[in-house]
Amino acid sequence: MFSITSSSDVYTTYTLRDSDAGSSVNVVPERGGMVTTASFGNRDVFYLDAERFTHPELSVRGGIPFLFPICGNLPDNQYEWKGRTYELKQHGFGRTLPWQVANREISDNGAALTVALTDTPETFAVYPFQFEVRLTYVLQGNTLTIDQEYRNKSAEKMPFSYGFHPYFAAPNKTNLEFDLPSTSYFDRANQASGAWPERQWNFDLEEIDAAFEALPPADAVSTVVRDRHLQLGLTMTMATTCSRLVFWTLKGKPFYCLEPWSAPRNAINTGTDLTTLEPGDTHCDRLVLAWKTLDS
Repeated sequence: MFSITSSSDVYTTYTLRDSDAGSSVNVVPERGGMVTTASFGNRDVFYLDAERFTHPELSVRGGIPFLFPICGNLPDNQYEWKGRTYELKQHGFGRTLPWQVANREISDNGAALTVALTDTPETFAVYPFQFEVRLTYVLQGNTLTIDQEYRNKSAEKMPFSYGFHPYFAAPNKTNLEFDLPSTSYFDRANQASGAWPERQWNFDLEEIDAAFEALPPADAVSTVVRDRHLQLGLTMTMATTCSRLVFWTLKGKPFYCLEPWSAPRNAINTGTDLTTLEPGDTHCDRLVLAWKTLDS
């Protein structure tokens, strides 16, 4: 049985539930339109720094922050467009601005909540385009689907990149196994590159910030993670507009991030894998996160 309820504390939280599967997902539109927490099979699957979350001046560390209109950072936080210099902070403003609830729906296909972000004078000052972005979160069983719709409302072409920054809970990272769609990576934090043949990381490093390239040409790019501590398996699937997959974690922190990006950092300057929409056009994508209990 599916349901959508709301509650208010520091922010209004919308909870999607599938009582038959024992799963739930919390979405906070005011805090970047993001998923904050989720539970599947009585397991909390996302990390969330709850104290940091209560401070709107700080970026959220946890849940699934949404990246738009850039992924990663820019040199000096700047980019050039038509002879003018603009400033955008790391990962853009999609993860920091309040979103609006656009639709709630219960159907045989699950519980669905749509949140929307449109341009404002604040966004136009740093990103001179009129746009609308819609994220629809759909919970069914042990699967969370995030449908995305990007619309260019400007009278000119609109360049952008987008992605997600999920913080997966990992109480014991040494019990993680990874099947990644590529072995070609560059680790910015440790200035290391090459092939990654193992299924494990060196979690004694202070930080790992590895971007995987050369993702396979397929209808979708899938990543599989098995957490032997939680006895939980994760399959993450995104469409072919995912050109990069970034793995990030910090020593001693009970999380790891697998971030599907449509383009690499600084793409708005270099044009590499940048998405460009004609006036009035819409671009759609889908991210699917599916969990299952592992056999002992």
